[in-house]
Amino acid sequence: MVRAKETRYQVPGWGVGELWTSDRAVLAHAFAFGAAAGSEPHAASRPQAPPLEGAASPPLGTVLGQQARVGNDSVPTPRQPSTGAELDANVLVARVAAYLAGADMAFDDVPLDLGDCTAFQQAVAFSLRAIPRGDVVGYGELAAVAGYPGAARAVGTFCARNPFALFLPCHRVVAADGIGGYGSAGTAVKRRLLALEGVTGLAA
Repeated sequence: MVRAKETRYQVPGWGVGELWTSDRAVLAHAFAFGAAAGSEPHAASRPQAPPLEGAASPPLGTVLGQQARVGNDSVPTPRQPSTGAELDANVLVARVAAYLAGADMAFDDVPLDLGDCTAFQQAVAFSLRAIPRGDVVGYGELAAVAGYPGAARAVGTFCARNPFALFLPCHRVVAADGIGGYGSAGTAVKRRLLALEGVTGLAA
């Protein structure tokens, strides 16, 4: 049985996150954009009741002390995890905070547990991770790259239910005639994330 650890955190100005990890991989990551401390990330993005390791999670906003709270003059510079090293949830939280503060932070090296995904979902996930920062692709284009041409609608459904918020950059997938949706977070959040990466000017 995989033992899981839950880590809750807050990034002021952005919202609150909930990260589920094992020793070796991220099991799920939910992020409630615009939520205040004490709010819960969207339940659909959580794994189903994994056994918790150790004591209860710290309150929102306390993970990594000041590193989890990105201020105007404080951007954390977390180390990159080495290959095969035990996964450190606190380092991942610091990396998310750094990214949301505008750092050129990639997540394609973060190990994700895709064991419960179908072959189609795994293919889409791998293709998503290959989209470079500053680029966008269409839903149909991503479906074709993943090896499932014509499955644009299914790609959209996967993106809307993304169980690895930010680690799978669904905000980089856009509609043929504009920015497209972004699940329950909405297009304003999608524009803000893309703007962090230098992408602007997409139609509504």
